[in-house]
Amino acid sequence: MKIMDYRNAPAQRFDDGEMAKGVTGRVLIGQADGADKFCMRVFEVAPQGFTPRHEHEWEHEVIILAGQGEVLQNGVWKAVTPGTAVFVPGNEAHQFRNQSQDTLVFACLIPSGAPEL
Repeated sequence: MKIMDYRNAPAQRFDDGEMAKGVTGRVLIGQADGADKFCMRVFEVAPQGFTPRHEHEWEHEVIILAGQGEVLQNGVWKAVTPGTAVFVPGNEAHQFRNQSQDTLVFACLIPSGAPEL
C-alpha cells in the first residue's frame, strides 16, 4: 500500500509556450509502485496556462480538484469546477485550460501501457 500527499510526488514541468503553458504533472501511482492496470496522475495548470491539445487511443478519467477552467469537447470549451468529472474516450481531441486567477488542479487516470507523463 502507498499513502502520500500528492504534492510530495516528483514534479515534471511542461511549459514551452506553444504546446503547453504553465503545466506541472506528477505520477502518484504508477508502474514503479506495482500498479499494473492504471496510472494516477495530478496536473496543476497555472493561471492562463493550458495542456497540449491532443488525442490518443486510450481513454482517461479526470476529476477537477481545485480551481476553475475549461475542457475542449468536440471543438467547444466547457466550464469545469471542483467536483466536475470528465470522461475522455479514446481518439477524442481534448485540452484543458485555465482562464482564472487560481491554479487549476485535476487528477487523471490512464490505463497501464500509456505514457505515464
